[in-house]
Amino acid sequence: PVFAQEQVAQGVQALAQQWAVEAVQKSQRAEPTPLRMDVTVGALDARVRLAACGNMEAYVPPGARLWGRSRVGVRCVDGISRWNVTLPVTVRALGEAWVVKTQLAAGTAVTESDVTRGEVDWAEEQGAILTDRAAWLGQTASRALTTGQALRQGMLRPAQVFQAGATVKIVAQGPGFQISSEAQALSAGVVGQQARVKMDNGRVTSGTVLDVRTVKIDL
Repeated sequence: PVFAQEQVAQGVQALAQQWAVEAVQKSQRAEPTPLRMDVTVGALDARVRLAACGNMEAYVPPGARLWGRSRVGVRCVDGISRWNVTLPVTVRALGEAWVVKTQLAAGTAVTESDVTRGEVDWAEEQGAILTDRAAWLGQTASRALTTGQALRQGMLRPAQVFQAGATVKIVAQGPGFQISSEAQALSAGVVGQQARVKMDNGRVTSGTVLDVRTVKIDL
C-alpha cells in the first residue's frame, strides 16, 4: 500500500537523520576546534519501493564521510526483503576562520589588512581551514580569492622573495659564533625553502631562505 510505503520511507529518513546527528556530534567531541554542527538528511528517492522491516541500521557508505555533501546508507537487517538504500546528507560545520576581506588577484601577497575573522561553513569546500596566522601571513594567493572566502590549504603558496642571480646576504651559524657575507643566488628564493647560492670564493652551497635577501647556512 502507498500509505505503508510512505511510513517505511519516513522511518528510513528519521533513522538516518538521528544516526547522522549522533555520529557527527561524537566525532566533533574529539576535535580541538569547537564547531556548530548542522546535519540535514534528504528524503529517499520517491521511486524506491521498500518492504516493511523489523530492524534497520544506518551506516556511512565506503568512500563517504559525514562532512559537506555526502550520503548515509540504511539497510534492512531483519525483514522479508533485505534492502539497502542511500540518502543525501548535508553536514555544515559553522565556526570562525580567517576570511578574505577584499578580492585578491593570483600572486598577491596576503597581509593583515586583507583578512578578517568571520563565521563560515568549514565543510563547504575541500581543503582544510588555515587556523594558524603564520600559515597565511606573507604567503601569496595561488589563485584569485573572493571576498568572504575562508583561507584554506591549497589557496596560498610561499612568497618568492628573490630571483636567481640576485645578490643575497649569507648568515652562517656554528657553535658559539655567527658570520655573514654576500653571495649570488643560483636559484629563486622562497621563504622557508632551500636555495642554492655561490659564495665569493666560488663554493656552491644551499641554505634556508629567511627573508627578502637573507639565506641561512648551517655549518
